[in-house]
Amino acid sequence: MVIKTATFVKSSGKWQECPEPNIPEYAFIGRSNVGKSSLINAMMNHKDLAKTSGTPGKTQLINHFLVNESWYLTDLPGYGYAKVSKVQRKDFEKLITNYILNRRNLVNLFVLVDSRHSPQKIDLEFIQWCGESGVPFSIVFTKADKLKLNVAIQNVEAYKNELLKTWEDLPETYLTSAEKKEGCEEILNFIQTTNEFLENNSVSFDE
Repeated sequence: MVIKTATFVKSSGKWQECPEPNIPEYAFIGRSNVGKSSLINAMMNHKDLAKTSGTPGKTQLINHFLVNESWYLTDLPGYGYAKVSKVQRKDFEKLITNYILNRRNLVNLFVLVDSRHSPQKIDLEFIQWCGESGVPFSIVFTKADKLKLNVAIQNVEAYKNELLKTWEDLPETYLTSAEKKEGCEEILNFIQTTNEFLENNSVSFDE
C-alpha cells in the first residue's frame, strides 16, 4: 500500500464522539511506552503524525487519522499505565473497552507488544480478553532493532508458546522496527487486502 495522504481528524474523550463509522477502521493499542506512536509514524511516512513522547501514558484520548481518504487509523490510549491515579486508570480502561466493543466499523485491532521482553502478564491478559470478547486482532511485536534478530524471534516464539496453552489457533503476528521501518509494509498489505475484500463484498458498516 502506498500512503498518499494521512491526516489527523480528531481526538475523542468518548467512543460516541468518534468520527462517523462509515469506513473501515484499524486501531493500534499497547502498553504505555511500547513504541506505538513511532510505529504509526513509520507506517505513515510522517515523523510527526502521532505524537511521540518520552513520557509514557501521553495518549489519553482516541485519536483518529484518515488515510488515503478511504480508511481510519486509530491511536488508542495505552493500557496498564501505573503512574496515573486509579480513577484515571479506570477511566482509560472504560474508554478503551467501550470503543473496542462498540465501534462497529473496527475491522482489526493491532495489539502492540515489546519484543524485548518475555511474555508479560498484562499483555497476555489483554490478548485473552480480546479473544473472549470476539475482537478481531493481530499481535505486533515492536522494537526489533533494539536486540539481536535471533533473540527477538525467540521472544516472539515464547509469546506464541504461552498463548498456545489456551489458544488453538493464533492470530496474525508481525515483527516490527519503527526505526528501520521493518514490518510496516506487511501490516499495510494486510490492511489493503482486507479493505479490498470488504469493498468486493460490498460490506457496509451502517446499522
